[in-house]
Amino acid sequence: MNPRWRAASSRRRFAPTHPPGLHLITACHHRVRRAPPPGIPACAYTLDATSEDFTVDLRSSCHIVLPARTYVAAFSDRLTGCLDDHRISGLDGILVRAFFRWRSITGNGGLLFTLWHRAPRCPNPGMGSRRGRQHPGAGHAAQPPQPGGRGAARAQQPPQPAGRGGGGRGGSQQQGRGGGRTSRVDEAQHQQHGRGGHTRGGSGAGRPQQHPRGATPLQGAAPSSSSHSAPELRQAMEEAPRELAPQAPPGPSQPSPEAPPPVQPREEHGPAEPSAGQEIVPTAPPQSSKSFRFPSRPGKGSIGTRCLVKANHFFAELPDKDLHHYDVSITPEVTSRVVSRAIIKELVNLYKQSYLGGRLPAYDGRKSLYTAGPLPFTSQEFHITLFDDDGGPGSERRHRNFKVVIKFAARADLHHLELFLAGRHAEAPQEALQVLDIVLRELPSSRPRYAPFGRSFFSPDLGRRQPLGDGLESWRGFYQSIRPTQMGLSLNIDMSATAFIEPLPVIEFVAQLLNCEIHSRPLSDAERVKIKKALRGVKVEVTHRGNMRRKYRISGLTTQATRELTFPVDEGGTIKSVVQYFQETYGFAIQHTYLPCLQVGNQQRPNYLPMEVCKIVEGQRYSKRLNQNQIRALLEETCQHPRDRERDIIRMVKQNAYDKDDYAQEFGIKISDRLASVEARILPAPRLKYNETGREKDCLPRVGQWNMMNKKMVDGGKVRSWICVNFARNVQDSVVRGFCHELALMCQASGMDFAREPVLPPLYARPDQVERALKARYHDAMNVLGPKHKELELLIGILPDNNGSLYGDLKRVCEIDLGIVSQCCCTKQVFKMNKQILANLALKINVKVGGRNTVLVDAVSRRIPLVTDRPTIIFGADVTHPHPGEDSSPSIAAVVASQDWPEVTKYAGLVSAQAHRQELIEDLYKVWQDPQRGTVSGGMIRELLVSFKKSTGQKPQRIIFYRDGVSEGQFYQVLLYELSAIRRACASLEANYQPKVTFVVVQKRHHTRLFAHNHNDQNSIDRSGNILPGTVVDSKICHPTEFDFYLCSHAGIKGTSRPAHYHVLWDENNFSADELQTLTNNLCYTYARCTRSVSIVPPAYYAHLAAFRARFYMEPETSDSGSVASGPAGRGPQSASHSTRAPGGAAVRPLPALKDNVKRVMFYC
Repeated sequence: MNPRWRAASSRRRFAPTHPPGLHLITACHHRVRRAPPPGIPACAYTLDATSEDFTVDLRSSCHIVLPARTYVAAFSDRLTGCLDDHRISGLDGILVRAFFRWRSITGNGGLLFTLWHRAPRCPNPGMGSRRGRQHPGAGHAAQPPQPGGRGAARAQQPPQPAGRGGGGRGGSQQQGRGGGRTSRVDEAQHQQHGRGGHTRGGSGAGRPQQHPRGATPLQGAAPSSSSHSAPELRQAMEEAPRELAPQAPPGPSQPSPEAPPPVQPREEHGPAEPSAGQEIVPTAPPQSSKSFRFPSRPGKGSIGTRCLVKANHFFAELPDKDLHHYDVSITPEVTSRVVSRAIIKELVNLYKQSYLGGRLPAYDGRKSLYTAGPLPFTSQEFHITLFDDDGGPGSERRHRNFKVVIKFAARADLHHLELFLAGRHAEAPQEALQVLDIVLRELPSSRPRYAPFGRSFFSPDLGRRQPLGDGLESWRGFYQSIRPTQMGLSLNIDMSATAFIEPLPVIEFVAQLLNCEIHSRPLSDAERVKIKKALRGVKVEVTHRGNMRRKYRISGLTTQATRELTFPVDEGGTIKSVVQYFQETYGFAIQHTYLPCLQVGNQQRPNYLPMEVCKIVEGQRYSKRLNQNQIRALLEETCQHPRDRERDIIRMVKQNAYDKDDYAQEFGIKISDRLASVEARILPAPRLKYNETGREKDCLPRVGQWNMMNKKMVDGGKVRSWICVNFARNVQDSVVRGFCHELALMCQASGMDFAREPVLPPLYARPDQVERALKARYHDAMNVLGPKHKELELLIGILPDNNGSLYGDLKRVCEIDLGIVSQCCCTKQVFKMNKQILANLALKINVKVGGRNTVLVDAVSRRIPLVTDRPTIIFGADVTHPHPGEDSSPSIAAVVASQDWPEVTKYAGLVSAQAHRQELIEDLYKVWQDPQRGTVSGGMIRELLVSFKKSTGQKPQRIIFYRDGVSEGQFYQVLLYELSAIRRACASLEANYQPKVTFVVVQKRHHTRLFAHNHNDQNSIDRSGNILPGTVVDSKICHPTEFDFYLCSHAGIKGTSRPAHYHVLWDENNFSADELQTLTNNLCYTYARCTRSVSIVPPAYYAHLAAFRARFYMEPETSDSGSVASGPAGRGPQSASHSTRAPGGAAVRPLPALKDNVKRVMFYC
């Protein structure tokens, strides 16, 4: 066995290994800024590992002429600079130009990289330069890049022979598409463009092999020697390169690049962790790239029973119009979209027939305006006056003057959209889609009492208002989005609801918020803080000035009562009290003088408004965190039977009357009023294996569910010592003892080796003393078990139904301090205590103590394609972000990975806190500096790979990575960064180790809903009226060309089921549609916490649970960040001794480490 696989972390000196057939030409350590010596042809200019004669200016762009087939093959682990972009064009033997940009990260030092090329095909120095100048492709590439990103010039390259870099069977090349913006990490933003291609090789057999430029095996690891060419070089040959524009210089918010620090020799060691005070050197997240495309659909699936379903997609006919884009500039600058729209609306009313040539423009509320045809000018200035609507009759209305400049920008090309929908263009033309989306949003945005938020519109007129408590209410609304699909353009429409602040007098709102009487007493400090937090940013209107209802935004709350507040009324220093001022100026006698005043305006010149003269303005969405009662009330409002939801969607489409919409008619958009009818298939449920000692050794689930009757867990866990602590005052000791006895019997009947009696009798403890009670009881138990050389294995906690922070405190103490797993039960479960409840508790307990509940029969019999034929590890990953309003809390990233093969049922996990709202998982692979060990490598992927090797005795040869929580705009960014981390983690374990990766994004936060074609057909629906579990759709409403599908893997319980959307971003394992859909559906039946199939694939589900659990470990004084681990993976990311960096540069403190015996099991279930 390779010794590196025995280590949780490793280090080694950087010494690039030569890929077969490649010659090292550069391994350059850049520290100074000097140009190449004049007069020396660049293609003849080669360097050794110590040369510093050739360097890159970190403060500017640099063009470098390189031999054909040259490729950046390796970076150092201590990545202190970042390759922003490299584009190589030309054929063998022809000089080409590569464009590099470098950005400093940490401000000093250098960058180590390696260049490879095929020596036999390198031209000689003399001929190379001339041929490079003569070749039209190379000559074009040699021109300076054009600014503008989208409009940047692209290098042209002739087709290459198949198997030598061609894009298809005949060598035709495929271009990629663009993605979203990268997130900011560390002290400076740094990007790395990537690219990938598609080739079928000389024979044309098989699916495309892909390697994004930003995700190839770096860190000096050599590619697999079994391939015909190195993976890095093969990638460079696969598709037509593009030359992108240079990055703009750093702006005010971007620190200027400085020289990076010296690169340290890279070494590897055994299990290690960073010591206190050491800083992690994060890998730069690359920017989304247009240089490769996601995998094409490998055909449509055929397994399963065919059926028809309806989807809430409405066909949209593509307009035959000449769309024009205009830039809008408003002076003085306006930050409110409402005000911006009002300005443009007034402009259109005044000048539509004159200056605008009768056009009805669509406006996005910011900087862009679109028309169906050209305006009579290319640039025009307008002066608009807006009058405020808060003045009463006869009063002088306030007005504001604005200068509006409309300037022609570009024509929106719908031809590319037509090609994309037909599958003949790789990149979705986002601008054309944006125009259509803006046009269809214009009418509801301009309607009175309609509140737009994101892609949704809410109104009190769309349904009854439902009170949510604490001064909030729910408004109904609808979501709409134009989407490119296989059937063409479709308009996705769904019903939605959200929380709004009730338009109440502020006094009433405060009374509801505090849930007590406030008319006769002053407020406590805690109440004052709660009111301030709830009202900050809320807009109110005054009621003491008759019809003049001027509006203000609350900025705070006074610390003094109204009767104590005074302020100067003139420059002479005359002081008046607020009570006196309102009496003399407005004749208004303030009644509640003991309450604080609302503070409006800025902190330097605050204005005071008594609460009783203010009323909350209608239509303000509540964006802060809801409490459990409010969430429950909102879910009750949004929970609709599928038949009712379908009816409301159709009614909403007819109410919107798109056929009569002035904007839709202006732009020639026609929307169908019928739900799309879609072909679907119902995948068969997998057979599940249970223990041979049970009466039923396997079972076939029916309609997505089954039970544990006559079955025993396939691997029962062992619990010989356990205790119970009761925190519910209303549960008597006798009831607790009876519950524990029945639970022990159920665990035994389910196949566990479970002791019937606890080590100590159940004990009642006060909820406010959870930590003290748990530690004291643990100490008492160990006094009994210690002399017998035994450990406490389980704690059962009985909690009140509404337990607040008690649950999280119990988990934190057990898993961080005591090192035991726990199972919590609510009071209602104890009193109800039926067999179903006890069986579900037994399932959770079994996996927490290391057992397995069930496995797939096909897994045991090695019949799962591309999983059971060779060692395969399945990952799940998710990032959970803080609730709205929590501005400083870190985001929590979690990664779980299967630890058994071929069963793929047990999952170990790692959890890491990272920068606030950072979606990229920063700790997948990382290196840090240790004073004794030098450069040490680690990270989540590496740790879990080592753990898999320890558990199964084999290295994974395939990786299937299910990534949850990624929006479409982040696809490229997440793939490039995280796939690169996977590659480098594998390469750090063993040279030439690069298992094939399939990267699949799992999406639940979408608005596609599937309905039965006939709601009266009992054979096509489950008991909740939803479509049957296993229903999969990969046609019509899916992406025009890419590999995605919708899968409803679960049976509905209440409301309308939401199918999961799976989108394949990378597939080196060449899954067919049937293989991936069947695997995903079958895995949904292996979820450990219940005997039902679940709605998303279990590894992604487990990652979400693990991330959620980690939030309980953050105490108020240590609520920044860190990492914890949950798998048998040695020490590393879980250690509490290192830190990462937040965007502002502040160190993010680590979470406390889990105990070793907790890390080894699925404690998060």
